Amino acid sequence: MSDAEAKQTTPSTSAETENYGVIQKEPVTTANEGEVDKELEAMKARVQEMESEAAKLRDMQAEVEKNMYPTQPEDDKETVDSRSVYVGQVDYGATPEELQAHFQSCGTINRVTILCDKFTGHPKGYAYIEFAESAFVNNAVALNESLFRGRLLKVTPKRTNVPGFARGRGRGRGGGGFRGGYGGPPPAYYGHNPGYGYRGR
Repeated sequence: MSDAEAKQTTPSTSAETENYGVIQKEPVTTANEGEVDKELEAMKARVQEMESEAAKLRDMQAEVEKNMYPTQPEDDKETVDSRSVYVGQVDYGATPEELQAHFQSCGTINRVTILCDKFTGHPKGYAYIEFAESAFVNNAVALNESLFRGRLLKVTPKRTNVPGFARGRGRGRGGGGFRGGYGGPPPAYYGHNPGYGYRGR
């Protein structure tokens, strides 16, 4: 083979060498992939709707709780307590309407609250009555020991609870284990002790 023929065959050989082993893939699209994308988008939309509905429910619940249990500043609480009375010895079957009728002659009543046990729901036997003005408190106190459903009521002005004021008073009296001294329990018995009497031979 001549040199010219060798030169003509060389480029084709090098091109074949460069393309050898190279596999070109074209993107393959199927109908299933499009359906999967649509389902994912629909699921995302549903999740967003559920989250928005949950947020609305939380806001509604917070609004209801806010209306049911309004938070009052400390000054307002003292003001409310100044025009309220404590009523003890209340019959367990009494209703707020009955207490309101009993104290209606004292003045305008804003609210009647009968305290109940949070675990059993049974009344505790006492209530608080809030009047529109603090001047009505003296009129209500005048009904102390008045007869209501066969029982004598105990009516006193309501006191404002000061956090931590009553804690720590009388500490160490009558409770908290044996500390010795007269009237305390005897020490624990650990085996024979002559002070406990004769046990026999």
